Amino acid sequence: MSNSSSNTPNFPNYDTNPVLVIAVSSRTLFDLSQEHDIFLQDGVDKYRAYQLAHENEILKPGIAFDLVQKLLNIKHPKTQQPLVEVVLVSRNNGDTGLRIFNSIAHYDLAIERAAFSNGKSPFAYLKAFGAHLFLSAHNKDVELALQAGFASAHLLTPKHERDKPKNNQSQVRIAFDGDAVLFSDDSEKIYKQEGLEAFRENERNKAQEPLSDGPFKPFLTALHQLQSLFSVDETPIRTALVTARSAPSHKRVILTLRKWGIRIDEALFLGGLDKSEFLKAFKADIFFDDQLIHIKSASNSHLTSGHVPHGIANINPTV
Repeated sequence: MSNSSSNTPNFPNYDTNPVLVIAVSSRTLFDLSQEHDIFLQDGVDKYRAYQLAHENEILKPGIAFDLVQKLLNIKHPKTQQPLVEVVLVSRNNGDTGLRIFNSIAHYDLAIERAAFSNGKSPFAYLKAFGAHLFLSAHNKDVELALQAGFASAHLLTPKHERDKPKNNQSQVRIAFDGDAVLFSDDSEKIYKQEGLEAFRENERNKAQEPLSDGPFKPFLTALHQLQSLFSVDETPIRTALVTARSAPSHKRVILTLRKWGIRIDEALFLGGLDKSEFLKAFKADIFFDDQLIHIKSASNSHLTSGHVPHGIANINPTV
């Protein structure tokens, strides 16, 4: 798979072109845990019957609901036109998907476009929608989207999601791991296969050589373009790099972002410390990492976390 900046999606010829397009699945937007259990235990026919029987019952918010709501509220500072479009991509069909749109209308979410794939993976529609990011509760769909060159993450959907404390700040705060997310996993391979000292030596020797693109570089680029419409003090989105790297391997990261011409607001080099407390201090709305150990730790702290199943850490993972 190629992760070059040329993979940044082109927008379709919509009447107005948003700066950022986010595709979400129905199980990340709404709490469908009970319905999904019916599907797993009793099959698609019972699931369909249940959805039709409860078509007018409003679904509770899911793990990505608050993030989506805040993104949809971002407007151009001069024209007040929406800058973010959210599209629904779902394995439901149009029949069972009606309940989802009823819930979208109930919460007054400005989501108008959708693809219902009737049990098949909907990732093929991401290019047509011009999506910069795909959030799903179905890991295989995320893997397929990553292979196709789209920034994608598997959101864990815990049963206690309804009790998650609401983040009331209006600014959207997005945190990223570095290797295998924003950057390639080339350096991480050295660390996994040869150890910490070999990793540090490699980073010292290649300090002036930019890191290769990771699967989330196009998404970070789109975020940067959106942020550039605002002054630094008024930007509706704030970004952070939260990485296990420490000095001296931090230098290559900083020079890579400089080479890309991309601003990242905060950079945390933790040297292996647990990321959860730092993510809470940053007040992250969502955090992306390739390693499940970090995702599960953040999720246990009630932080919305997206696993990026990419790179060497996801070949026979131990967690």
